[in-house]
Amino acid sequence: MRKTIFLTVALALFTFARKANACTNFLITKGASTDGSCMISYAADSHVLYGELYHYPAADYAPGTMLDVWDWDGGMYRGQIPQVLHTYNVVGNMNEYQVAIGETTYGGLECLWGGQGVMDYGSLIYITLQRAKTAREAIKIMTELTSKYGYVSEGESFSIADTEEVWILEMIGKGPQHKGSVWVARRIPDGYVSGHANQARITTFPLASRKCKTSITDKNIDKLLKDNAIDCIYSHDVISFARENKLYEGSDAQFSFSDVYNPVNFGGARFCDLRVWAMFNRVTKGMDQYWGYATGRDIKRVKPYAEGQVQTPENFPSNRMPLWVKPDNKVSVLDMMSFMRDHLEGTELDMSQDVGAGPFHCPYRWRPMEWEVDGVTYVHERTTATQQTGFSFVAQCRGYMPYPVGGILWFGVDDAASTVYCPMYSSMNDIPECFRVGNGSMTEYSETAAFWIFNQMSNWAYTKYNHIHPEIEKRQSELESNWVNNAVPAMDKSVVGLKNIDEAIFKLTKFSANEAVKLCKNWKDFYHQLFIKYVDGNLNTPGKAVDGQKYTPINSAHPKYREEFYRHIIETTGDKFKSY
Repeated sequence: MRKTIFLTVALALFTFARKANACTNFLITKGASTDGSCMISYAADSHVLYGELYHYPAADYAPGTMLDVWDWDGGMYRGQIPQVLHTYNVVGNMNEYQVAIGETTYGGLECLWGGQGVMDYGSLIYITLQRAKTAREAIKIMTELTSKYGYVSEGESFSIADTEEVWILEMIGKGPQHKGSVWVARRIPDGYVSGHANQARITTFPLASRKCKTSITDKNIDKLLKDNAIDCIYSHDVISFARENKLYEGSDAQFSFSDVYNPVNFGGARFCDLRVWAMFNRVTKGMDQYWGYATGRDIKRVKPYAEGQVQTPENFPSNRMPLWVKPDNKVSVLDMMSFMRDHLEGTELDMSQDVGAGPFHCPYRWRPMEWEVDGVTYVHERTTATQQTGFSFVAQCRGYMPYPVGGILWFGVDDAASTVYCPMYSSMNDIPECFRVGNGSMTEYSETAAFWIFNQMSNWAYTKYNHIHPEIEKRQSELESNWVNNAVPAMDKSVVGLKNIDEAIFKLTKFSANEAVKLCKNWKDFYHQLFIKYVDGNLNTPGKAVDGQKYTPINSAHPKYREEFYRHIIETTGDKFKSY
């Protein structure tokens, strides 16, 4: 049965190549969170990615069963690998044991793309979630799968969390002539936070430390990851492969995974690491010192970097941001949702404040991001919140709650700034219709699909952003705060005491489904209200009814463009529109 479901999902995704290669992940350890949960967030950003909630039910298999692997991006058949005897229930990017995995594609050196084998990064995530009970076990499974069956994707950063730990695993293939991958995994120290956004982030790592070990065999990986003292592990050939292929010259101690396999350039800093900077800047002081680097304006190197050259420590930037920082205050799940909605507000790069924002301060720019005027190239900013998000989530791994209550995937579709994160328990055994795979697609509108319901609202908001979006923010806050502070704690309490696990899962499934249904109805009704209110550029509000009237009168105001926009019109047209 499980094999059939995997195939069904793969075929549903086949219609579009949907590479989510512009994503954002934030990682929060239990000691850095307000409630002691581990959290990761993930925005799956792609112009052709349809937002839906994947489901892989738990299942048992006979010995010798084979699993078909379908590429997560393009839907093409990759091959087969042996199936395990039992798989775990997976809801989106989180399983019933509260293991959660996210990713961002950093690409890296093109010569290392297109490796031999079967495993692409998406299949690697969802197959691993069906097999791992802990983050460490997930690392073991992911690295073993690429070692045995090859890795065919570009360079990837993975966020891997369970109830106790949060890890970042960075991996890249070995190119068309080779099988497998090179990789490094680091545990985020408890009490700290991290992030990655399409630029590899692991630089040097403590080779000489007893807490950082290389993997030589699969058995060796298993032994190392069971040692809780280990907080860093790397493939045995991560450095030697780079030397043999003339990618790196220098000492082992100075080897930097990111600077060798994904050398940072202007785009890597400005479009990618700047999103991490934005989150770090909201949780701790002192991030101003990295502004030059994060904007790509001042990447300090002893020797300049040139694409294709052998990397040495002199080519590595000296002013890169740290892999993790300690927050000044602990982070809540509502904070995480807020991080995902960032548009660089409060910085000089806030796009809602320049003329490109139009008359209503819209912080978005339509693609392409790079554009040219008079032979000079300019850019639009790539912020964390972006219009082309398919889905995003905050995975909350609550180790203080017993099975099957602990794991919650706060799930939303479309633009993170306009979505509402709805609580989906990771043990639920059915998906609400509004999020279900097959309910609509990028070429098929569905009245009942949350993706289209939320897109309708967000695209309406873009037309008069500074008027409509504040109303969306208010409604978001009301719904999410009520779930976090009232509805979810009440559901937790009602289920924790149940001795019958099936009954508990039934209640959690029903709760998640009901909340999703109510959310979509709420959002449809809300859109209708806002459409009436702001139709034709007006600001319509009900007037005072008079006895005997057949209809409710409307007061219609006409909000002006912002002052700067009027001035720009004059500056570019002179007296053309002057009144005489």
